[in-house]
Amino acid sequence: MTDDGKWKGEGNYAAARQYDEGATAHAKDKDKVKAEAEAAKKALDGPEGDALKAAEDEGKSHARS
Repeated sequence: MTDDGKWKGEGNYAAARQYDEGATAHAKDKDKVKAEAEAAKKALDGPEGDALKAAEDEGKSHARS
């Protein structure tokens, strides 16, 4: 733990809180999320689609069930 108290045990509480707040704010912006979803769909349907699907499969292969 540092003297400033930001590090506690195995995590940085301030950073985790900041991330959570940012992720929540982002998720609440429905127009932005919709635009990002549409861009992702275009990417999957586009030339990089095969690479993206392969990356997804690779990630899934490491997931615990």
